[in-house]
Amino acid sequence: MAGSKPIGILALQGAVEPHAEKFKKLGISTRLVKNSQQLRDISAIVLPGGESSTMVLLLKRFELWEPLRLFAQSKPTWGVCAGSILLAKKVTHPEQSSLALMNFEVSRNAYGRQANSFIDDISPTNHWPTQYLPPNPLQGVFIRAPKITACDQSVSELFYWNEELVMVQQEHLLASTFHPELAESTIFHRYFLDLCERYS
Repeated sequence: MAGSKPIGILALQGAVEPHAEKFKKLGISTRLVKNSQQLRDISAIVLPGGESSTMVLLLKRFELWEPLRLFAQSKPTWGVCAGSILLAKKVTHPEQSSLALMNFEVSRNAYGRQANSFIDDISPTNHWPTQYLPPNPLQGVFIRAPKITACDQSVSELFYWNEELVMVQQEHLLASTFHPELAESTIFHRYFLDLCERYS
């Protein structure tokens, strides 16, 4: 992505720095996004894990809600954990506002509280390209993770954990209910960068 705008990371709240470190390892510059003007300076954006209801509150308080929704309609966007809740068409347990850009439903904190966080192997579907498969199993870090409960045919299923869907894609939009930035592998960040190339 030489010469292109940097990757943005929404930086109002949540696990921001680990994503910046992953992209840095891949030689990619990032920019923290805290206001709508900064959306003009990036080519794509990561919506990190954190507390989704707090993110909704801050996005609206800082007048970023609608600019972010318009940006993500056409630019590569990756929602991670809480970020996946922001992208979902419908949010339950309890219901919550979302950008409603991806055609799946999500249940908040479906795996329990922070004390119930866990790390386990996750399995790719046939939609996941073989060039992104390492010799060892990939791990998913689940922290107060949401659960994808339904999706339509416009959504590609990419990864499962114990037969439960944990990563999906809809054209230029990507969502994962686990935290790839907290695991050792950079494969998921490389996949997002290639997604950015395809939809630039």
